[in-house]
Amino acid sequence: MCGICGELRWDGVEASQPIDSMLAQLVRRGPDDQGQWQQGNIALGHRRLSIIDLSERSHQPMLDAELALVFNGAIYNYRELRSQLQAKGHQFVSEGDTEVILKAYREWGEDCPKYLHGMFAFALWDGARQRLFAARDRFGIKPFYFAQTGRFFRFASNTQALLAAGGVDTAIDPVALHFQYSLHAVIPAPHTLLQGIRKLQPAHSLVVEADGRSRIQRYWELDARRGDEIWHEDEWVERIREALLAAVRKRHTVADVPVGVLLS
Repeated sequence: MCGICGELRWDGVEASQPIDSMLAQLVRRGPDDQGQWQQGNIALGHRRLSIIDLSERSHQPMLDAELALVFNGAIYNYRELRSQLQAKGHQFVSEGDTEVILKAYREWGEDCPKYLHGMFAFALWDGARQRLFAARDRFGIKPFYFAQTGRFFRFASNTQALLAAGGVDTAIDPVALHFQYSLHAVIPAPHTLLQGIRKLQPAHSLVVEADGRSRIQRYWELDARRGDEIWHEDEWVERIREALLAAVRKRHTVADVPVGVLLS
C-alpha cells in the first residue's frame, strides 16, 4: 500500500501548493519514503511502502524523460512485461514494477492498462502531450479519488487528502447517500458521499488535458459467459484449485519482503 496525490491546474497558477497538505494525510499509507515533483501547472506526490525493489531506484515520483509517474499497488506480471518490453528495445534502470508502467505507456499508450495484471491506481503526466493519464485496476482494489473544478484537477488515494487541499464541494451527494443506506454502506463509483469528490471506476482510465477537458473510458470488461466445455464436479474442483494456487503462488506473493496471509 502506498499513497499518491497530485494536482493539474489550468488557471495560470503554478501547481504544488496543496501537495504537502495532501501528503500529510497519506503518511500511514506509505511510511518508508516520500517524494514530490512539480513542473509548471502539474505537481505529483507519493508516500511509499516498499514492497518490490526496495532500493532508491524505485523512488517516486518516477521520471523517464518527459514522463512522470506516481503509482500505488503491485503489478503481478511485471517480470513478464519487463522481458517483453526489453525485447522491444526498452531499457530499465530499476528492478521494480513501477518502471514497467512507464515503459508500457511508452510502448502501448492509453492501452497499457490492458497489459497490467494486479492491483493498481496510478497517474502519469505526459509532458510531450501535456496530459495526465490515470488508471485503476480491473476490480477497483486500489482507490483513486479525484476532484475537478473550473480551475484544477486533483487526485489522491483517500478523501482526507483531497479535503486537506481545500476547495472541495462538501455538500452531500443524495444518490450516494441512498447507496450508503441501501447497499450496506457500499457506494459504487463514481459516487462518494460528497458532491465534489468522485471515484474513478474500476477497469477505467482517465485522461485530463492541460486545458481541463477530460474523458473516462473502460479498458476491460469481465467475460462471464459459460464455455462450451462440459466438466464433471471433480474436474471443476481441480480446475478451481489450480486457478487459486496459480493466483496465490504466481501473482499475489510477488514481493521483495516477507509475505503474510490475512483472512477475513
